[in-house]
Amino acid sequence: MIFKMKEKTYRVPQNVWFMIKLAWTSGEKKVLVLGLLSALLAVALNLARLYISPAVLAVLEKQASLTELLKTIGGFVLVTLLLSAAAAYVDVNTLHGRVTVRQEIMNLLNRKAATTSYPNVDDEKFRKLLTKASECVSSNNQATEAVWGTLVTLLTDGIGFLIYLRLLTAVPPILIVVILATAAVGYLSRRRVNGYRYLHREEEAEYERQMDYLFDQAKDPGAAKDIRIFGMKSWLEELYAKVMAAYMAFQGKAQNASLRAEFADLVLIFLRNGVVYAYLIYMVLQQNLGVAEFLLLFSAAGGFSKWVSGLLEGFGTLYKQSLDLSTVRECLEYPEPFRFEGGVPIPAGAAEIRLEKVSFCYPGASENTLKNLNLTLHPGEKLAVVGLNGAGKTTLVKLISGLLDPTEGRILLDGKDIQEFNRSEYYTLFSAVFQDFSLLAGTVAANVAQNEEKINLPLVKNCLEKAGLREKIEALPDAYETCLNRQVYEEALLLSSGETQRLMLARALYKDAPFIILDEPTAALDPIAESELYQKYHELTKNKSSIYISHRLASTRFCDRIVMIGDGGICEEGTHEELIRRGGKYAKLYEVQSKYYKEGDEENG
Repeated sequence: MIFKMKEKTYRVPQNVWFMIKLAWTSGEKKVLVLGLLSALLAVALNLARLYISPAVLAVLEKQASLTELLKTIGGFVLVTLLLSAAAAYVDVNTLHGRVTVRQEIMNLLNRKAATTSYPNVDDEKFRKLLTKASECVSSNNQATEAVWGTLVTLLTDGIGFLIYLRLLTAVPPILIVVILATAAVGYLSRRRVNGYRYLHREEEAEYERQMDYLFDQAKDPGAAKDIRIFGMKSWLEELYAKVMAAYMAFQGKAQNASLRAEFADLVLIFLRNGVVYAYLIYMVLQQNLGVAEFLLLFSAAGGFSKWVSGLLEGFGTLYKQSLDLSTVRECLEYPEPFRFEGGVPIPAGAAEIRLEKVSFCYPGASENTLKNLNLTLHPGEKLAVVGLNGAGKTTLVKLISGLLDPTEGRILLDGKDIQEFNRSEYYTLFSAVFQDFSLLAGTVAANVAQNEEKINLPLVKNCLEKAGLREKIEALPDAYETCLNRQVYEEALLLSSGETQRLMLARALYKDAPFIILDEPTAALDPIAESELYQKYHELTKNKSSIYISHRLASTRFCDRIVMIGDGGICEEGTHEELIRRGGKYAKLYEVQSKYYKEGDEENG
């Protein structure tokens, strides 16, 4: 089934509402309440600072007593201290909530990555989107947390704008226009500079990635051998110098644009202050304005300009942050081609899987990997799938196990299309060991049991015994509590490739599913060990349906049926003996492999 992803468009108000709902549902309602309180406190603090000097001057003009002067100064100082302390307290208490909301988004992204349909994981577009979305929650500076500060700033600037506009009703409207115009032009100038860096952020990131790559190559132990043997030191240094030169040229352009914007901003501030200052002085000279009123209005004009600039810059910042929030939402809402809710019940007992005219084409591929394939896996049957590399063997088992849906045709479980089932429930039918197996960061027991809780230790031991790894594990100091994966645990056990494959086989046995898939699980084993292990599995999987994939044809002789994949379909089918008697592609490939292994044994002997 092919699904087309609809382009998602998210507007700024929608993204803001998304964050508000997330804060509400995650139990961090205080982020909203404290944000409003923070804005009110910030405005109140600005007003206190605005009025303190005019109030003191007014007292001095009245030639009031020293006591009244000290009371005025002390009152304003006390109010300012209380407001500052309250603002600091609110900011500290808000921080935890903001971090919590960002962490909730991290959890949602992790859940999406872990539970999304396999085609999404296999889709480069989704992987890039997930990487970008993860970057948006990687630190406190990212939009998923910083947006709260932007919203508070916008609310503060909005309230301040309205209050200061009311204060400036005493000045002619033309001065208000001048203040608004200079603030707007200054903002546009700064926006152009910031916009340059923002629009070219991918270019800047590319330079940084190139430099990081070259630096990593220089210190990589694997690359170090080639660098020294082939004398690539000068080449590497020259390449790094070229990238650095291009990066510095980019930074120079951005810096020059920034200097021009700062100069323009200074000119605009001088113009604004000059006009307002001239008018207010004129009013004082005409005795229409007192000194205290002059100071109040002049300070209010400057503050008003800052509120205007703050609003414009805040909306610009919010827009940029909204783009990152859109990335997060696009990832979280990425369409799922599989059904994960509802669905018809999974049949109990033995089941038959049938592929009807199945074709599959990977996204971006020019032709189908599998074409019009028909295949039936009977209950309890041992089926071997063989073929040359790239023939589509792994694709076939991914289709059967429900990791992929066919682009054409149907896959039926006891006569019902598997798309009718809840895909998570369908997965419970399968236990598998794929070529690219995963070693979890945890104990040996957890890796076999596939979780850290409800571990059936006797069953773990039994499965490791059957996989031929129990003796190795029990000889370790911590035995089944031995940690694996050194990316997390520094003292973790390092297993060989063959031992790791045996561990994955034990994991497959532990699940005890009615269908078992083994996709080249013994590639790290020698032919004899592989044959022995497959024979053991032949015994262990009685009354189960099994699919074996192996490039070593001799290892699949015990199977009830062998299908050979070639040219996108089944080119030969039968038992090992039947296929040998036919003398077709299977027989020729078997002969070549037998000769190769025989010659290899003779050389080793």
